[in-house]
Amino acid sequence: MRFLTTPTTDLTYNDVFLVPSMSRVTSRFDVDLTPADGTGSTIPLVAANMTAVTGRRMVETMARRGGLGILPQDIPLDVIAEVTSWVKQRSPRYETPVVMHRSNTVHDALGIMHKRPHGVVIVVDADEHYAGMVLDSDCRDVDRFTQLGDLAHSEGPEFQDSDFPVDSDPDVLRAAYETMSAARVNVAPVLRGREVVGILTHQGLVRSTIYAPALDDDGRLRVGAAVGINGDVSGKAEQLLEAGVDVLVVDTAHGHQIKALEAVSAVRALDPRVPIVAGNVVTADGVRDLAGAGADIIKVGVGPGAMCTTRMMTAVGRPQFSAVVECAEAAADLGKHVWADGGVKHPRDVALALAAGASQVMVGSWFAGTHESPGEINIDANGRAYKESFGMASARAVRHRTAGEDRFARARKALFEEGISNSTMYLDPQRPGVEDLLDHITSGVRSSMTYAGAATLEQFATRAVVGIQSQSGYDEGRPRSESWA
Repeated sequence: MRFLTTPTTDLTYNDVFLVPSMSRVTSRFDVDLTPADGTGSTIPLVAANMTAVTGRRMVETMARRGGLGILPQDIPLDVIAEVTSWVKQRSPRYETPVVMHRSNTVHDALGIMHKRPHGVVIVVDADEHYAGMVLDSDCRDVDRFTQLGDLAHSEGPEFQDSDFPVDSDPDVLRAAYETMSAARVNVAPVLRGREVVGILTHQGLVRSTIYAPALDDDGRLRVGAAVGINGDVSGKAEQLLEAGVDVLVVDTAHGHQIKALEAVSAVRALDPRVPIVAGNVVTADGVRDLAGAGADIIKVGVGPGAMCTTRMMTAVGRPQFSAVVECAEAAADLGKHVWADGGVKHPRDVALALAAGASQVMVGSWFAGTHESPGEINIDANGRAYKESFGMASARAVRHRTAGEDRFARARKALFEEGISNSTMYLDPQRPGVEDLLDHITSGVRSSMTYAGAATLEQFATRAVVGIQSQSGYDEGRPRSESWA
């Protein structure tokens, strides 16, 4: 990457833009989004290790579409082991169905069917055999205690698992799409005999021709998990590795401190066969020290996140674009990589982070308002669906993290929270699922790369030309929803 003009101050994503260059990359589908950081991802996006962002559904969905989800350090180790096992049993090819029995009621279904964007319940009989499906529309204007067996219908197509080889030919996916279109259905079950193994959706079939799942050596979906820097770091990391975690994140708000370096060293001493990510820092010195302690990937960002009040509370941090540029250069000199953590609000911001040299971009609050995040869907007075989000240094997170300590110790730590404890994250009616956001983000990044003449992320970071703009320059690029008159 090079600047058009030499910057005289540190820069945020809003302060910069990408300049088009001579390009021989003629199609966005010719662009390879695979990061070169050894994590096994096929797209450069990571769901942040925040309690309001990443749980089992987020990890599963991200991995199926080539990204990573990092389970937070606040989750008990036995729960992480159970979630990891569950995720690795999910299909990398089919979407996971919501399965209920014939005896379950409409009330039961309405409480769970919207946990997934497809909004469908698959109904099975006492032998766990497919008995039909129930849509949201089937549940309207019926008694809430109506049994699902009375509503289940199966007039649409059914597919067998054997119809889809492990590496499904795009023509096979296209044929399934056409079959569903001819039947005028958007969802169809995938069966092994009469056992339900997954579901297909129109959009999911299209995505399967664009995305490649992030798989471990055994062909299972990849899982990431975080560990803090306090307590028995080595013991916790060892348990995470035993649980089958594929990426370890040693995580603290201030990664350039002796305890963080000691924690990374302790994890490295285990000789894990998985990448170690550590952070957060915003300087080349921080990168060099964490890399020296044993980190493969350094997480960059202090204060840019939507839930973070660190900069307003402490004045500590750094504008994120400049932080990524400096840290990525330092990491490259050492043969290491960086993740840009926080501050992205639009696909352009992700593209800029990658142009600055990040191998991946970690997303938090943007993903909190999706079907796949752990929170329950709430409805406001205007009928808009939302979920609650909160920062990992907020009073709410601190209460969770210190639940095992005595009241006095918890009261002392509560004085030092730095984050928002309750934020409303609305689900975008056009993009309510994380897959919708992945489509939105990756399409923008692919276009950015073609403008730069880059077919890979490494070429993008080399070829990108970045200019500096005023606030009015940024505003000029924003679309308008109404006329000027």
